[in-house]
Amino acid sequence: MQTLINTEIKPFSATSFQNGRFDQITEASLKGKWSVVFFYPADFTFVCPTELGDLADNYAEFQKMGVEIYAVSTDTHFTHKAWHDTSDTIGKIRYPMVGDPTGTITRNFGVMIEEAGLAERGTFVIDPQGRIQIIEINAGGIGRDAAELLRKVKAAQYVASHPGEVCPAKWKEGASTLTPSLDLVGKI
Repeated sequence: MQTLINTEIKPFSATSFQNGRFDQITEASLKGKWSVVFFYPADFTFVCPTELGDLADNYAEFQKMGVEIYAVSTDTHFTHKAWHDTSDTIGKIRYPMVGDPTGTITRNFGVMIEEAGLAERGTFVIDPQGRIQIIEINAGGIGRDAAELLRKVKAAQYVASHPGEVCPAKWKEGASTLTPSLDLVGKI
């Protein structure tokens, strides 16, 4: 499998449901700010609403960091609206829910389960230049954690704004970073 890390997102056009309206979303919508593209298999399922609800509960924190969340499944934007209108958990979502019924976006990010026409549980963090900085893909039965995603986005933002520094394992905002050098080799 070829990695998508540091590659630019591919062109797409889709319709999203957000805050009672439908909007067009393209790859250009993701540029100029940090973005999280959060793929999930399908609306009206079981693990998916727990993940999307967790993101909704943490959405304000992502927004404070200048990050937009885009939840994407191969459902239509109409299905997203129906789910939003009928589920208390999904009803609290304020970020865009993107419909990808053709599978274009899902295939662009390499997370299409072709035999099912559904997306894997893929998370992609994209920098303001439209380049993928973080990829996480989970098996269908394993839900993701918004708090851990927040930590990773903070690390990506820190590294982007502090050239020459890197964030070690379990790094949290305000903790020490590392500056790779010949003197550091073998000392960690």
